[in-house]
Amino acid sequence: MRKKNKAARTVNWPVTILLILGCVTIFFPLYMAVIIAFKQPSEMTNDIAGALAFPASWSFANFAEAMRVTDFWRSLGNSLLLTVTTVVLSVIIHGLGGYAIGRSMKGSKLYNLAYLYIVSGMFVPFAILMMPLVKQTAQMGIANRFGVILLYTVFFMPLNLMLYRGYLTNIPLALEEAARVDGATTWKTYWSIVFPIMKPMHATVAVLTAMSTWNDVMTPLVIMSGTGQNTLPLAQLNFQTQFGTNYNLAFASYLLALIPILLFYIVCQKQILNGVVNGAVK
Repeated sequence: MRKKNKAARTVNWPVTILLILGCVTIFFPLYMAVIIAFKQPSEMTNDIAGALAFPASWSFANFAEAMRVTDFWRSLGNSLLLTVTTVVLSVIIHGLGGYAIGRSMKGSKLYNLAYLYIVSGMFVPFAILMMPLVKQTAQMGIANRFGVILLYTVFFMPLNLMLYRGYLTNIPLALEEAARVDGATTWKTYWSIVFPIMKPMHATVAVLTAMSTWNDVMTPLVIMSGTGQNTLPLAQLNFQTQFGTNYNLAFASYLLALIPILLFYIVCQKQILNGVVNGAVK
């Protein structure tokens, strides 16, 4: 009995050390961001001790100034509009696509090819598509928020489709067959049975899509340039000039932009792990 208890108390030191290093790697930049956001420019020094020191006085002046420089509420509204709309469209469209392809791939070369074709989009870098998309959206008159939402919905389709298709393999076909016996159509079966069961994957797709959309700079920059419809990442470029970067205001603005997406992640976190594991295992 003592041997079992001793074995249970044995610490796996390599894993423990890696976890500690991982925590330090994550929390140290966050600590620096918080400290610098509350410091005044006069307190910024080049030595390490001065950079790590707490501010002389904790003031929210940097946050107020950052909100003014970035036109925070307007930029926040644009970011929320792009993110929420993209997430809703992704869950609806990609969920339907994953169901249609996932349930039809068996014995169908056409659906297998369609799946491989869509998923192969993950291997195409945005840099290759950037200039053609800029020209195409301008010619079509959608070089605005609508065009960005449309592009996001297409860009995130390969990964989301793969996740949904993987998750569907864990849902028994017997449930859908029973619904059809009761007279339910395919459409009714999906929305009444399959869609609610895929709630963990919906949460996973929503968080991954929201984080990618919320933090993206390049797509709004090249598509909406000159429209005056800045998202938060675009507005934060105001802190960077050819002469340097105002780190105090920049980090204050980054922390403000972190709050909404962090709250969204906390709300959905219970469903994320289950969705990722079930979506990755057949």
